[in-house]
Amino acid sequence: MNSENHNLHIFFLPFPGHGHLIPTTDMARLFAARGVRATIVTTPLNLPLVSKIIEKSKAPSNSNINIVAIKFPSVEAGLPEGCEHVDSIPSMSLIPNFFKATSMLQEPFEQFLQQHRPDCLIAGAFFHWATDSADKFGIPGILFHGTSSFSLCASECMRLYKPHKNVSSESEPFVIPNLPGEIKLTRMVLPEYVINDDDESELARGRRKIMESAGRSFGVIVNSFCGLEQIYADLYQKLVGKKTWHIGPVSLLNKDIEEKANRGKQASINEQDCLKWLDSKKPDSVLYVCFGSMANFTDSQLKEIAMGLEASGQNFIWVVRRTKKANQQEQEEDDKQEWLPEGFEKRMEEKGLIIRGWAPQVLILDNEATGGFVTHCGWNSTLEGVSAGVPMVTWPVSAEQFYNEKLVTQVLRIGVPVGAKKWVRVVGDSVQKEAIEKAVRRVMVGEEALEMRNRAKKLGSMAKEAMEEGGSSSLALDALIQELSSRSGQ
Repeated sequence: MNSENHNLHIFFLPFPGHGHLIPTTDMARLFAARGVRATIVTTPLNLPLVSKIIEKSKAPSNSNINIVAIKFPSVEAGLPEGCEHVDSIPSMSLIPNFFKATSMLQEPFEQFLQQHRPDCLIAGAFFHWATDSADKFGIPGILFHGTSSFSLCASECMRLYKPHKNVSSESEPFVIPNLPGEIKLTRMVLPEYVINDDDESELARGRRKIMESAGRSFGVIVNSFCGLEQIYADLYQKLVGKKTWHIGPVSLLNKDIEEKANRGKQASINEQDCLKWLDSKKPDSVLYVCFGSMANFTDSQLKEIAMGLEASGQNFIWVVRRTKKANQQEQEEDDKQEWLPEGFEKRMEEKGLIIRGWAPQVLILDNEATGGFVTHCGWNSTLEGVSAGVPMVTWPVSAEQFYNEKLVTQVLRIGVPVGAKKWVRVVGDSVQKEAIEKAVRRVMVGEEALEMRNRAKKLGSMAKEAMEEGGSSSLALDALIQELSSRSGQ
């Protein structure tokens, strides 16, 4: 099949954030491995991240991938110079400016599109204008949301039926209408742009445009696999009236240690040191704690996490989003800050490993010593946990994470909630050490933990089968490529 596809040319336009750039780059590599020419269009400061992922994989098919950069209008949109990445926004008040900047990319991107005329455009859904840009040049435009079919269905059902309008208080539960599974939420866990979806704020208008663009698109790509959420995959296709292709988990494309270690930013720990520490522990005995690239807890909350981890008695790797200091003295001062209980690191020398910054997450999750995952329920992290066959403690913070929590805990039954009850954009809801200890022990120790682990391991095997030749995701990708090839007359 590869030789048949070498004339097919696809543009990839990933939204500038780690949670979008990394899976989109993996996706481009999947297409390239089937002989498709792939061009990833990003911004100058994001180009090195994309280049590194491709260079470290060393696959011969990577020669089919080209990376180009177009200027990101940071200053013109009222952002600091060099702010080209959603994780680098210095203040939440500047988020509307960031989305304004992404809209300003439309004109230069269309010039580039006109110049090269690819056979298809796969764009991050936050670029809601990309569907119209593709239509303008007669190119099939496919959206990539970067989340699960479950959360896409939940979000669309919320938009259509607005059940949150019919409750009398913030804490009164309501059922999401027409969503299988009897999923209950409260208004407290909803983003502002969902609660105020009929107002004229920049975010509310943007959300409506994203939903509308799916209906005008050629279809939607989902980084998931049908065996995980078939009922919701079918429902989403029905809701948007467009084809959907489940081609994931794309992270499983990374098979060797170097590929797993080099997804994303430079790790703050040497991967061999990390593996050596893990290999000294028994199977399923280590809890991995990481809240993604956006969540940024207060010092008091970090202290509660530390005390909860210590009280649980479990081995752990804890990834903390704190910038490593320039010299040893500054680092020692930072270590003395109130976010760690006095003497914590000394007491935890044998049981715990703290990584300040970026961790080789897939490498850690795939190690046999890892037996649990405390996660913010971002979709990439959730799916990587599923792929590794690891049960989870769910601690959603923002975005669609409270939806994903319901998928993990209620539908798949491979996790337990820590008790976060409020959508708080970046800093997260306050959770006490007792709740953390209890949730950790539930996924790591006892009969309930064993049952969850068995279910998780079964799903992990299903994920790998989906990506193998003849698996559902592999067949879906082949079908999409065949359809695009037929359209382009190849």
